[in-house]
Amino acid sequence: MDKINEKELSALISLLEDDDHEILIHVEEKLLSLGTDVIPLLEKEWMNNSLVPRVREKIEDIIHDLQYDLLSEKLVAWKESGAEDLLEGMMLVANYQYPDLNLKFLTRKFEQYYHNAWREFSEELSPMEQIKVLNDVFFNKMKFRPNAKNFHSPANGMINVVLESKRGNPLSLCVVYLLLAQRLKMPIYGVNLPNLFIVTYKTEDTQFYINVFNNGIIFTTDDINNYIDQLKLAKNEIYYQPCSNVDIVARALRNLISSFEKLGEYKKADDIKMLLQSVDEMSY
Repeated sequence: MDKINEKELSALISLLEDDDHEILIHVEEKLLSLGTDVIPLLEKEWMNNSLVPRVREKIEDIIHDLQYDLLSEKLVAWKESGAEDLLEGMMLVANYQYPDLNLKFLTRKFEQYYHNAWREFSEELSPMEQIKVLNDVFFNKMKFRPNAKNFHSPANGMINVVLESKRGNPLSLCVVYLLLAQRLKMPIYGVNLPNLFIVTYKTEDTQFYINVFNNGIIFTTDDINNYIDQLKLAKNEIYYQPCSNVDIVARALRNLISSFEKLGEYKKADDIKMLLQSVDEMSY
């Protein structure tokens, strides 16, 4: 990546006012070649009140493209480092729409929820009793709900929006639920069912399933079997066992692709498809 100082950057920005199309393309390519480190300088230039509207728009487009490149880099780094922090992975999904969202903010939010739940909780409870308490805290005290009315809204997949609105789709509600449960040291993990994301309580001698999108009702293995049979699908181990954090983030990205396509926002859908490729080699 080339280095540039503020004076040189301002000179380049001034060329964005030129009417010559070839000059504009050259300047845009030069700015993009500077890489993601130049984003703060571009944001500072964008604040310049003397900029004409079309130049301000050009800078916005360049910042967006650079932020997208940075997001792709962060997703790859998250996966290659082991993808241990699911909250970080979901934050990166939300960073597409909310580039300034940070992990510190989300962690603080979860700590508030954890302390509210911890006061009601005891490790001495049986697994079913633990789930009963967690469901009461999650649905009755914290008032998380399925967003059935705007099911396909992209906001349903943005972890920050879900934490604020307390409304989400099956995947995002499950993510909040299982992250809260894991902070309470409960053995709860995500399960990738077709058309429905659920969680499982799994130890060496106990396993059952919870449908968070349907008020935390309990599923058994027989219920999963019936569900798979109704869909006329062959049984597959992934429908019964915990999935990885990479699987969850990849599914969140697929949900976003579907949401943007339903809204006719195909450029955004294509952007997310490229992000999905960076975490899931089997996609697209």
